[in-house]
Amino acid sequence: MADDANDAGNVITDLGLDGADPSAGAPAGAPAVNGEDTAPAVGVISQYIKDLSVENPNAPDSYNWQDPPQIDVQFNIAARTLSDEVEEVELKIVLSAKAQAGTAYLVELAYCGLIGFRNIDDPSKHAFIYAEAPRILFPFARRIVADAVRDAGYPPLMLEPIDFTGLYMNQLAAQQQPGEGEPPVPAGNA
Repeated sequence: MADDANDAGNVITDLGLDGADPSAGAPAGAPAVNGEDTAPAVGVISQYIKDLSVENPNAPDSYNWQDPPQIDVQFNIAARTLSDEVEEVELKIVLSAKAQAGTAYLVELAYCGLIGFRNIDDPSKHAFIYAEAPRILFPFARRIVADAVRDAGYPPLMLEPIDFTGLYMNQLAAQQQPGEGEPPVPAGNA
């Protein structure tokens, strides 16, 4: 009860969660003593459909085709800087279903997220943009694709989860192979 009396007039109270003495100065990574927010922060500001196209060129004939279509799924990740602290990350999905008789359907989706960054170093920012942000956006894009296929008159297509972090790490490793991203020099006479 005595502590409550001491805190009664305080609007901002040090809860002591970080174990640091507030009078001794801020530990590394904590907000500066002058109140400036210097802690690293990343957050999703917004998500949205930038472009969605659904083509059903052979309907209603394609609903009676007997052979199952071959499904081809392509992904691409792009980023665009909007300001010092905001990036637009675009997850592009192109899905086609083709049978011997022709194309059953084609779905193209560009699903974006605005990602806010503050006090993040460039390597961490790059990793978040190309690995973590797509992982966050993917479940929403997957639902949109499934709904689009269903709305075209076909059974919903649920895309398998994707290991975006693994893909990112593989691409980094491939770029750092011979000569740090340079193509390998052929051996012998060519």
